Amino acid sequence: MAKRYILFYKPFGAQSQFSGAGHTLKKYISVPNVYPCGRLDHDSEGLLLLTDDGDFQHRVTDPKFQHPRTYWAQVEGLPSADALRQLESGVVIQGRRTLPAKARLLSSDSPNDASALPPRDPPIRFRKSVPTAWIELTLTEGRNRQVRRMTAAVGHPTLRLVRVAIGDLKLEGLLPGKWRELTAEEILALQTNRPPRNRHRLAE
Repeated sequence: MAKRYILFYKPFGAQSQFSGAGHTLKKYISVPNVYPCGRLDHDSEGLLLLTDDGDFQHRVTDPKFQHPRTYWAQVEGLPSADALRQLESGVVIQGRRTLPAKARLLSSDSPNDASALPPRDPPIRFRKSVPTAWIELTLTEGRNRQVRRMTAAVGHPTLRLVRVAIGDLKLEGLLPGKWRELTAEEILALQTNRPPRNRHRLAE
């Protein structure tokens, strides 16, 4: 039987699992015997890979392969250039410094940036006295609640978090709660990724 490889847009509030009570993946995906490659917290949104191929799952989730993951984070305040440099060079969370990352401030009026995201349900809490901004972070490690801890460490708590890319896979074309099968080319690209020689540098 052919293996299944699924790209899913996890909505806010959904759990990254099929079992248990509450808002689980069973509500959205009826394909049998597939499991998430990694996870997103219930209060995070965006791309989640699922498969019944154990080798593929290992290759995508093992930190040594460093598949880049890109997130858009809506944060409190307007991050300075210095704050973005700190995120890129690494910040200490839970007693350990994060690996170098890529960070940039997103333009609020670009159709390719956060303005193109569907509204979150429920929306974030709005406060007139506290401005917000969107930043893009690309990481090659996946520590627990890493993006939220990183932005808090530089003084900008995350209000909304969306994973918009896993490697070359993009969120574009999917709506919250929807999924599609990966193409053969997309599967091959993830399967043939090699561990970088320098694990402390993002591939250009």
